[in-house]
Amino acid sequence: MPFKSQAQRRKFAQLLVEGKISNETFEEWNRETGAKRLPDHVRGKKKSVKKPAAKTPARKRTRSKSAARARKR
Repeated sequence: MPFKSQAQRRKFAQLLVEGKISNETFEEWNRETGAKRLPDHVRGKKKSVKKPAAKTPARKRTRSKSAARARKR
């Protein structure tokens, strides 16, 4: 898998010095990257913003049956 940024390449070099990854792993990634011009940092994808749900029209308030009966009396 090729490196995506210079920062990632530096991190892998640091891990190599600390002995957390093998030289073969670092060289494999380096070979796959080739002589590409890499950005210093790669930003993550922006999270999509959900659109608010459409508001439903307010229902008319109706009187309850018991209130209607009391009004008739």
